[in-house]
Amino acid sequence: MARYGGGPGPSHASSQQNDCMSQEMISMKLAPEWHDRLRHWTATLEKDFYRPLGEISFEGFCTYDHIPPQEALEHSGYAPVPAGTVWGHQWEYMWLKGEITLPPEAEGQVIVLNLNPGGETTLFVNGASFGTYRAGWVSVPHHFIEDNILTENGKPGETYLLQAEAYAGHFYPESTVAGCSTGPVIPGTYTDPLEGKLRAAMGENTFGIWNEEAYQLWMDVVTLTEVMSCLPESSLRAAKIGRALEKFTLTVDFEQPLEGRIASYKKGREVLKEALSCVNGSTAPTFYGIGNAHLDVAWLWPLEETQRKVSRTFAAQLRLIEKYPGYKFLQSQPQTYAYCQQYYPELFQRIKQAIQQGGWIAEGGMWVEPDTNMTSGESLVRQLVHGMRYFREELGVNCEILWLPDTFGYTAALPQILKNCGIKYLVTQKIFWSYNGGEQFPYHYFTWRGMDGSEIVSYLPTSYTYTTNPKQLIDVWENRVQKDGLDKFLLPYGYGDGGGGPSRDYIEFALREKDLEGCPKVEMAHPSKIFEDLEAEGGPENTYVGELYFSCHRGVYTSQASVKRGNRKSELALREAELWGAVAQQSGFAFPYEEWDADWKKVLLNQFHDILPGSCIGPVYKKAKELHDQVIASGEGIAASAAGSIAGSGSAELVFNSLSWERDAVVKKADGSYARVKVPACGYAPAADSGLAPEEAVTVSLDGNGAVLQNSKVKAVFDNNGEMTSFVLRESGREFAAGPMNRLLLYKDVPRVFDAWDIDSNYEQQFVESGRCTGIRVAEESPYRCAIEIQREIGNSTLTQIVSLESGAIRVEFDTTAGWHELHRLLKVSFPVDVTATEAVNEMQFGYVKRPTHRSRAYDKDRFEVCNHRYTALCDEGHGAAVLNDCKYGVSMLENAINLTLLRAAASPEMAADNGTHHFTYAFTAWEGSLLESPVVREGYELNVSPVIVTGAPGRRSFFSLEGGGNVVIDTVKPAEDQSGDIVLRLYESKHADTSCTLRWDLPVESARLCNMLEEAASETPLAVEGSGVSLHFRPFEVKTVRLHPKK
Repeated sequence: MARYGGGPGPSHASSQQNDCMSQEMISMKLAPEWHDRLRHWTATLEKDFYRPLGEISFEGFCTYDHIPPQEALEHSGYAPVPAGTVWGHQWEYMWLKGEITLPPEAEGQVIVLNLNPGGETTLFVNGASFGTYRAGWVSVPHHFIEDNILTENGKPGETYLLQAEAYAGHFYPESTVAGCSTGPVIPGTYTDPLEGKLRAAMGENTFGIWNEEAYQLWMDVVTLTEVMSCLPESSLRAAKIGRALEKFTLTVDFEQPLEGRIASYKKGREVLKEALSCVNGSTAPTFYGIGNAHLDVAWLWPLEETQRKVSRTFAAQLRLIEKYPGYKFLQSQPQTYAYCQQYYPELFQRIKQAIQQGGWIAEGGMWVEPDTNMTSGESLVRQLVHGMRYFREELGVNCEILWLPDTFGYTAALPQILKNCGIKYLVTQKIFWSYNGGEQFPYHYFTWRGMDGSEIVSYLPTSYTYTTNPKQLIDVWENRVQKDGLDKFLLPYGYGDGGGGPSRDYIEFALREKDLEGCPKVEMAHPSKIFEDLEAEGGPENTYVGELYFSCHRGVYTSQASVKRGNRKSELALREAELWGAVAQQSGFAFPYEEWDADWKKVLLNQFHDILPGSCIGPVYKKAKELHDQVIASGEGIAASAAGSIAGSGSAELVFNSLSWERDAVVKKADGSYARVKVPACGYAPAADSGLAPEEAVTVSLDGNGAVLQNSKVKAVFDNNGEMTSFVLRESGREFAAGPMNRLLLYKDVPRVFDAWDIDSNYEQQFVESGRCTGIRVAEESPYRCAIEIQREIGNSTLTQIVSLESGAIRVEFDTTAGWHELHRLLKVSFPVDVTATEAVNEMQFGYVKRPTHRSRAYDKDRFEVCNHRYTALCDEGHGAAVLNDCKYGVSMLENAINLTLLRAAASPEMAADNGTHHFTYAFTAWEGSLLESPVVREGYELNVSPVIVTGAPGRRSFFSLEGGGNVVIDTVKPAEDQSGDIVLRLYESKHADTSCTLRWDLPVESARLCNMLEEAASETPLAVEGSGVSLHFRPFEVKTVRLHPKK
């Protein structure tokens, strides 16, 4: 168990220099008396870094509100907060203020702050953002002091106003055995020991003199000691370093007054100067160092805490940039800049200046660093549209790198999206995590080829929080996976997640390592430079094809089910708003651009790689639901208003279909009656029919053995346990059930590490039980739609399923409400089908990926749980079957079974996560013929996108449609981002088949152009328009963006 800030996070590579020194290796190169003497001298130097001059007397008040510093300064509730004061309940902050007047001893000295307010703290000096009291897991004591330099040249009598906003912290359950997990939970354990109590304690707070001579000598000594520790025992270089270090201990005399100590420190540096000036030969590798802070937008803290982390980190790094002209710091994610712009405008202006001067690098491409598995293709495009626009318009930067260091795997659709948005390079590292023994990724520098053939040059270091001390660099180089053809390495270094980014130590090490014999060369540079230098040498020699599957964190496809549902429904709500809004705008509808922009940014924020995957603490998901509910309401409101504008005046009920094919749909009208309506593509038609022929009716029967649902196309049989024992296509008579389908399976699910993140493969050996049926009844009986209600129990949970079949449909839908009350349990629903396939087809963004259904090789075993979007199918060349879903992303395929993952119940970072009520729908469908001929893509869309009924003037119209190319989908129709009134369409080929088609429209269009995904024209020459349409040719899985300019 730990409170927030109470221990190191699992992703941090902290720079504990003393820990990094291999004492065993040092002792092999120095005689014992010199070895221990060196340790004493090094430790004693560190004790001489800081000399306090005075105590800081703080006053403070506690609040839960986010208060600007000037407003906090004027607050009337301040009271003295002496050392030892216990303060702050969970989630609470304390504002502190104090004043420092420098005494005579400060004359000409470097003055620093040594603070200990009791929690991670945002600092302000004289009203301006100043920096941070770093997170509690930072274990190098002087890293809390060395960056907080008040002045480099103290002047007696000078006064400084200090303000600090300290965070009391919060509880989340975590074992001491492994990070972000609990292991088995004994009832009553992992409770908050400080619930209802004050959580933080004020420590001693002082200001004083920083002994720069002692510090610089210490840096020299540690640098050389670590280089020596990594060299062979027989190395001449090691022997010479050892001799220099021995001489250093003979030169430096600590047992004398300060003035004498400082003089000896200077002599000590002279003794080491020659050893530090030795340079490498011609074959030493070069590390391209870039400072970064990896600010998770949310994780083990709420969004409100991230807003403070932004100020802490940004201000601290600005001061390092000012101190070290060659230092480069990179910050991605416009969302973090937007927080700074909103809450700390003075700091934001300073950052913009630093960007112009080159020390601060604003790069990264996307609005946040998102999950790329579950996020829709269109959302990934919008991450870049919104992100790159912010970088360009607010920060004056054109991005060329996608900076995604911590995302949990990478969709094979990404190279095409990146190339289409002008991104040249990808940087990540997470793919190297293989702590569960998965297949090791083979490259650092390579060309990544996506599923459509698009390529992006990529560089993958092995961490995003490296240190720069020599042993770290040498170890990284020795342990690289790509041994041949690579002499350059990317080194993102610095504390992440509130640690505040690099400290001075990181930069001081890097300066000494510019060309230091025995250590890789370090060049502080923009990350683009490593790509440019490697390209000058010929570029990547290796190509990797397909998705970058992450062989860990498979549970994130399921954890925190509500955020998955909210994401899917928000994406779809905005899709509807955009199509009907773009069309209605042509006849005068005022499209709400500002509201639309705000809605998208809420969706993009919640696609952050810890939020959407479900690996944050509980309060993050309360906020996510609030934001998703806002987006859904807004999107539905815009869509309804726009559709109403299109429909015009009248009382006729019209069915609107946003899909790009004619839809044969059963709809429920305002009076409760049904109609089966054929609605044209991207258009509308009256909600009326002339009744159903007898053979088109749906029937339901129920007896003691179960129930039967059937229509003209399918017959589905259910036993009295609520399981579907038969699914027959009536035309062919083919049976698709190879065993009971819709079988609920409950497993014990206790990951050894990363509770919310992981599903361990041994869950399959921990089967608990299958579902029990407690009742079946007929829920609806109509010629248009029949349904049965199945009541089920499993574990401590209950499920109510409305299982329905509509006239003309080839899918059975399972509308499910679950009362989930479990801990460390995994719920799946299984569909064993009579199809033989060694690979399954999992839908992903703008296409699909094939993954194994067997466990033959390590590669296959790794993929025991994968991500899908709207469907997963098993098929041969003659027939196939699929499980569809409306908000479920995790799925497993084993032999002939598709097992959709429904719910989990992790214990960390939220205990009994997901407990409560959940609503979701999945469906089963099957077909005769090949995958190319199958309706599976359309069935997946239709399960997710419901027709909308609006009243207006009678009529029938299709605004956009496709001729030919049944495998091409119009995924998006939207107003142009530049608010010009143009309409932008995004189309893609969905089944890996080279295809030609014609895009038709029924609107007054002046011209049509192909453009990139940023909506910039791809050519000066418009497309040839013939009869209100253009011909398009698609490569397999190709995405095209077409921009229509309407006639005025």
